[in-house]
Amino acid sequence: MEEYSKSKLNRIKRGQIRATYDVETINTILDAGFIGYVSYIYEDQAITLPMGYGRRDNKIYLHGSQANRMLLALIEAKKMSMTVMHLDALVLARSGLHHSVNYRSATLFGSVKKIEDAKEKDAALLDYMEHMMKGRWDGIRPMHQEELDRTLVVEMTIETASAKIRDVGVADEPEDYELDVWAGLVPIKQVAEYPISDEGLPQKMEIPKHVLDYYEQNKV
Repeated sequence: MEEYSKSKLNRIKRGQIRATYDVETINTILDAGFIGYVSYIYEDQAITLPMGYGRRDNKIYLHGSQANRMLLALIEAKKMSMTVMHLDALVLARSGLHHSVNYRSATLFGSVKKIEDAKEKDAALLDYMEHMMKGRWDGIRPMHQEELDRTLVVEMTIETASAKIRDVGVADEPEDYELDVWAGLVPIKQVAEYPISDEGLPQKMEIPKHVLDYYEQNKV
């Protein structure tokens, strides 16, 4: 089992029983999502924004316009952190302070570089699209050169990371289990609904297999 090394940067202090540094577990959390919360500093102000991302091995890819202040700030800083979190259930206890949530979260720390090479940029954008939906890249038109030129692509190399996972039930005080108060879990899941065709020609076309496959895999 491969693990990320522990340091002051990524070591989890509170709730250590829920902590993991296992690379495969963290990658599974990353692959189950598409939106990460990226932190950066802009004019001495800490800002966190949600961003779509792609992953290949220990690389994370973000993209935006050439004037994107967040990406430019990350390139200047040469380092970044990103958190991905999935809410799995509301944990409703018999007392207010024991209410909680079940979740899976991963926080990444690493170095940043701007991708300059055209082939590397193309490969990074492929990883981004395939992370969003497998098979989508082969179903769309190739990008125009001017589109690539307008796009800033940033690569993060994950140097260390940690995850926290809570996947248990209610943890009430022993005496509270005799109270006439309902307690339990409300499971929460993000699901896909049936695809809606865009106006124009797509309404007369069959929905591609890769889109229907995604729907079938994520509808329940």
